[in-house]
Amino acid sequence: MPPSTDVIGFVGIGAMGAPMAGNLARAGYKLLVYDLDAARTAALAGTNGVSVAKSLAELGAAANILITMLPDGKAVRAALCGSNDSFKDCLLERAAKNTLIIDMSSSSPMGTRELGALLEQRKLQLIDAPVSNGVKGAVAATLSIMVGGERNIFERVKPMLEKMGSQIYHAGPLGAGHAIKALNNYVSAAGLIAACEAMHAGQAFGIDPNVIVDIINTSSGMNNTTKNKCRQYMISGTYNAGFSAGLMAKDVRTALEIAEAMQTSTRFAKPTAEVWSAMEKEMGFASDHTEMNKFLGK
Repeated sequence: MPPSTDVIGFVGIGAMGAPMAGNLARAGYKLLVYDLDAARTAALAGTNGVSVAKSLAELGAAANILITMLPDGKAVRAALCGSNDSFKDCLLERAAKNTLIIDMSSSSPMGTRELGALLEQRKLQLIDAPVSNGVKGAVAATLSIMVGGERNIFERVKPMLEKMGSQIYHAGPLGAGHAIKALNNYVSAAGLIAACEAMHAGQAFGIDPNVIVDIINTSSGMNNTTKNKCRQYMISGTYNAGFSAGLMAKDVRTALEIAEAMQTSTRFAKPTAEVWSAMEKEMGFASDHTEMNKFLGK
């Protein structure tokens, strides 16, 4: 027996979206997918039995829940509303009233609130539900999912979200999920810079980098980077953690934008954003975010 009668339209079958959609399909949800790269959707359909839409408009007309997993808020708005909010050749061109949109992308929370107001005029519902824990978490369905929006909508979709993540939070009103996602990534990004600089300084002093990591990981300086990235991707030289420098830089800039809008301190956020933007410019958007170690080592 299927877990619900909902028809889910999933847009964005990338490194994160593919396993997330696959987990929903394996849980028994009726799934219709779309991506600009037809090979991605074909591969997913071939392994999980999901249906593939020929266009965004077709997907939007067939589903009552739409999930977007796209690079940023601009891409989300374009996919949903079309060019210049024309509502042509887009997901919502033929969508029914009360269709629920779940944006799981890393979008700007201010943009999410603006989008929510626009969709409300068309009797459409929007919540934001960005994720953390990377590709491994997406594959294992152990993502942390932070939701912004009305509590009753959150309760409705929580069983579905639990098929993709193991930690599901209602963060607050619309945009709160996107806000805390960016702020979380800012904290992670700042810790990564500190870990890299500590390794470089310690190694220059004559300490083996593996010893540096071992000591930090049993001391007060331990963080996500020292536990899960320094040895695995930096010291090893593989630099393939699976999250791009460009996306990390974008999230840090979004966190800075939030702090500036809320008129809270940005004394550390500003230089952190500057370092990540400089690294993105020099190393390239698609470079792995752990290559910050290379950048700071020059």
